[in-house]
Amino acid sequence: MRFDIDEIRGLFPVLHQEVHGRPLVYFDNAATTQKPKAVIEALSKYYQHDNSNIHRGAHTLADRATRYYEETREAIRDFINAKESAEVIFTKGTTESINLVAKTFGNRFIGKDDEILISTMEHHSNIVPWQMLCEEKGAHLKVIPITEEGEIIWDEFEKLLSPKTKLVSIVHASNALGTINPVKKIIEAAHNVGAKVLLDGAQSTSHLEIDVQDLDCDFLAFSAHKLYGPTGLGILYGKRELLEAIPPFLGGGEMIKEVTFEKTTYNEIPFKFEAGTPNIADVIAFKEALEFINSWGKTQIKKHEDELLAYANELTKDIKGFIPVGTAAEKVAVLSFNINGMHPFDVGQMLDARGIAVRTGHHCTQPLMHRFGIEGTVRASFAVYNTKSEIENLAEGIARIARIKNK
Repeated sequence: MRFDIDEIRGLFPVLHQEVHGRPLVYFDNAATTQKPKAVIEALSKYYQHDNSNIHRGAHTLADRATRYYEETREAIRDFINAKESAEVIFTKGTTESINLVAKTFGNRFIGKDDEILISTMEHHSNIVPWQMLCEEKGAHLKVIPITEEGEIIWDEFEKLLSPKTKLVSIVHASNALGTINPVKKIIEAAHNVGAKVLLDGAQSTSHLEIDVQDLDCDFLAFSAHKLYGPTGLGILYGKRELLEAIPPFLGGGEMIKEVTFEKTTYNEIPFKFEAGTPNIADVIAFKEALEFINSWGKTQIKKHEDELLAYANELTKDIKGFIPVGTAAEKVAVLSFNINGMHPFDVGQMLDARGIAVRTGHHCTQPLMHRFGIEGTVRASFAVYNTKSEIENLAEGIARIARIKNK
């Protein structure tokens, strides 16, 4: 399909409004993407026509809802090229997916003096669960350092790997810097010492082609709301042999085969990890988000986003007082920066006055900010529906703010 930015923008109702008397420019996509009409309509359709609990009902509505729900699971399997849909588990978000692995795989396979490796650029959700696990088990958390550009120092990573390494949990694409990590190479190196690998794909899944079989990752965690889908829905991919080897995360309905007061036997995967009534409507609507992405193609989407990032870099590079943060050679469409002498929050408010929505602060990566010796950054993150004219608006806003401060 020919890439048509006007057609794409027409699919997103929220974009067509004014903020403070100016057309909205939405550059907070790394936090959450906007939703196409098809996703919004799918939510409404489910509640108007198909609302029912799933898997356990014998009536028509239950059958329809179950079928639509499982069709989304299959669509996700295809989207990440998992071997089978049973390897796809629904959660509340990337955070819950990572915690699920920590509480199940971690509790069963990580013990005293074992080691877990993460990187300096991790989101808090890929730090705190491992700290909690290490405190409980007497294991050790090791951190891979990064360069000034925001890239993993490979030699230091190799030095940290050892037979004690049981898990490498690493972000595929940094939410704060945009850095794309060499995850296939990381996975191969980790597997060579017998370690398993979890990828935080919260950012990468919306920008990059993901093939879990080719990557050979053991786990992949990501969220629907960063993929033009609803909030409150996450996905955990895991290899069948690992999912079968670890215990359930939560106990309750659906995750059981049989319950007596003496003993409970657990359901097969993926249902073993999906206790209780799930987020049915949002799961069903997420299929529309995946179809939207597939209709335009990841290749075209990434090309467009890469062009936006390159244009933003070009328009801002000569602005006096503009300080880019994160200049890795391989990046997704994230422009993090500061303006000399200004707090990121103040810059964000001044851009908001021009109708430009950006994210400010530490982006749930406080250790990363400490690495660079800063409190936070202003983050402009781009998506398929953004335009070069919006980039020009952003650059003009940054230049005006920088002139005020750096006269």
